[in-house]
Amino acid sequence: MNTPIANGTVREIDGVKRIHYDGYWIKMYDPPVDSLQAKKALIGALTRRLFNHVEHGINIPGRRVGEARAAFQAETDPARRRVKGAMLAGALFNRATDIFTKLVELQEQGVEIDQDNALMRECGACLQEALSLGRLVLHRSGEEGIDELWGEPFRAFSIPVEAFYESRYIKIAQTMRDIDRIAQTMIDTLACQPLFHGAEALMRRYAEVAKHKCETLRTDEAIFDVWADFVVAAERLGGFAAQAAANAPPAKQQQAADGQRLIGQGRDLIAYITRARVPMPKSTREFIERCTLFDAGCRAEAHATPPA
Repeated sequence: MNTPIANGTVREIDGVKRIHYDGYWIKMYDPPVDSLQAKKALIGALTRRLFNHVEHGINIPGRRVGEARAAFQAETDPARRRVKGAMLAGALFNRATDIFTKLVELQEQGVEIDQDNALMRECGACLQEALSLGRLVLHRSGEEGIDELWGEPFRAFSIPVEAFYESRYIKIAQTMRDIDRIAQTMIDTLACQPLFHGAEALMRRYAEVAKHKCETLRTDEAIFDVWADFVVAAERLGGFAAQAAANAPPAKQQQAADGQRLIGQGRDLIAYITRARVPMPKSTREFIERCTLFDAGCRAEAHATPPA
């Protein structure tokens, strides 16, 4: 009987250092030495990453926190209040980054900065409030928020850099799991249908390269091949056409169109979570539900009694 592999196990596989979490061997990178400078670089990168994945218009400069807070507190319309809360979250996020950057600059000039420094406390408070407001912020798809992205800078601020890197491997494993779930759902729902013959290989290829992209840092020299593979696999899956004859019955043509739409939605969802490197549970659940409804409709049509 095989002994389960413990999470956190490190091995070299085909010349690549990898760490195991929840059934996945993830490419491992050495964390930088823990220091204010390292945290500055990490929080800066996480800030850019956050604004790259969330809705437009919330990247408000930190110096405008007061204005953003006043606008949020004065708003009574629920929809507008959500947007203004998202803008306040963005301003707080940037305020924390501004403070941390200045603290590191002071440290570089020889000024000792301890964890109990008033500005350090202010930085932590800004990140914590931004995290609490992060639930109001949507992913650029408009489907749901990605709370994990708001929590990452606070974790990077609060814990050693090495511990933060370890927490990221856990999230990457969860993301890889959902990539596999979405791809397998597409295969189980569509690839068995004659209309979508030939799609399975494209779906499997896309899932595999998506997982490679998910685990690969942009600073890795392999990113040129990994990103190119990911884009090409997405284009090929998106270019797949259902094999419905022009004179097919209307129900069959509708089935082809609905299945084609599911392929596009599944491809996009995998792209979203791959690039963000965190799961999107609400979007994943709703996509699987749509696939279940499509499958039920196909089965009902197949078992329908033909008219006399």
